[in-house]
Amino acid sequence: MKLYSAAETQRLLPFSALLDALERTVLDYAQGRLICPERVVTQAPGSSTLLMAMPCASPDLLVTKLLTICPANAGSERPIIQGQVTCADAGTGELLFGLDGPTVTMRRTAAISMLGIRIFRREPVRRVLLVGTGAQAVAHCDALAALYPGVTIFIRARSPEKARGFCLRHVTPECDLRPETGDEGRFDAVITVTSSREVIYDAAPHPDTLVIGVGAFRPDMIEVGPRIVRESSLYVDDPQGAPSEAGDLIQADVDWASVRSLADALKEPPSTDEPVFFKSVGCAAWDLAACRVVVEEKEDAV
Repeated sequence: MKLYSAAETQRLLPFSALLDALERTVLDYAQGRLICPERVVTQAPGSSTLLMAMPCASPDLLVTKLLTICPANAGSERPIIQGQVTCADAGTGELLFGLDGPTVTMRRTAAISMLGIRIFRREPVRRVLLVGTGAQAVAHCDALAALYPGVTIFIRARSPEKARGFCLRHVTPECDLRPETGDEGRFDAVITVTSSREVIYDAAPHPDTLVIGVGAFRPDMIEVGPRIVRESSLYVDDPQGAPSEAGDLIQADVDWASVRSLADALKEPPSTDEPVFFKSVGCAAWDLAACRVVVEEKEDAV
């Protein structure tokens, strides 16, 4: 079985192909063509280290992401999150390849946000506010630059210095990366990618500004203010996981009967007259979509 490094995994998952694979997989998941159990998280006795297993099965592939999350590694040379996505043939059980787990997570998560932009925005985005400066901020900058060349991305961070530092480290000719100043006016999209436990974006909702919440993946986390949640059409990528994971929606005490799935939006896009808040929580089905990209590329190369 071939094991791919982080750099190799990144090259194997171009955003354009990943976006198309995710769109197909979102529909497969909604139509019951995939089995995607709830993730299993186990804590090591006497340690803060977690083991997370996320399996998904389709008629063509069997995929499992196995991650270790070690908070004690913070500030050391060892990464906090390590792991692998293993892909097997569903017909024969043959183990096909392994991808770098954190890289898959970063790229498929950013690609789900881009799928939201494709569905909910009628025109290409030109001005995006990105709130956060961590690994997901980097992945989203990469995705926006790849899919919307020339896009201007404004960075909001805990301090102006942190925002400027991020822009300097990740400058690229494919996009215009700038610290937010507060005088930018309306954005085409706002994407929040933090682990905040307090509201960090609460502007009045507007039909021309798509808001995408990526962080706040636990009930005690929140990024987007309740006003936006309550005054917007609500969509989630995974309607099974969102009620227990989507902190923004949970803390706004939403009526879950009013929350629609990304698959619903693919079948019937919402009105352009209503603000939209799209909440991404992630699931193993999106890892399977990434593996499909690799399988299809290998088949095309034969």
